[in-house]
Amino acid sequence: MSAHAHERAGAKSGAGRDYAPLLHAAGATVSRGMIDRTRAMTLCCDLVWDAFGLESAGPDTGGFAKVSWVGFYEKATDADEMILVVRRDKPACSPIGLHGACGRSWTEQRVLVIPDVSTLGAGYIACDPNDKAELVLPMFDDRGCWGVLDVDSFDVGAFAQHDARGMAALCERLGLSRQTLRGGAVVL
Repeated sequence: MSAHAHERAGAKSGAGRDYAPLLHAAGATVSRGMIDRTRAMTLCCDLVWDAFGLESAGPDTGGFAKVSWVGFYEKATDADEMILVVRRDKPACSPIGLHGACGRSWTEQRVLVIPDVSTLGAGYIACDPNDKAELVLPMFDDRGCWGVLDVDSFDVGAFAQHDARGMAALCERLGLSRQTLRGGAVVL
């Protein structure tokens, strides 16, 4: 294993990421009036990227793994696939099949914390071959699960239960989902 790979594998998990500023900013926006789903998804992606993304907060991250990609997929109404609707900061695969982590989260209606995507084998859709960890949260409205929030990192072990709770709270605050963690989170 290269020195760079050892460094990335040793990055701290998200157990210490502070979601309070994101929740405060989301609450301030929502308090000014209802926002539509697309605006809420965009704001969610912007808040996550600005706080935890590759270009966030300069070089001092406190040792916490950075987010390499964040976006929302919706389930296509006419096919067994998911369509990318909002993202930051680079392109991603779209449409994607339901066999990947996003499809699995949507199908099982459970949050997935994936410390090492290489363990998924054929069940992993590699939009960026540098991604090593993933966090996927299903989004619920009155009709059921409408899509997922997908968050990736170049670092193995980048996400933890703490991140699942923080991202769920953010999505709920923005009105994107209700009871996101109702099925619990599965660590794969």
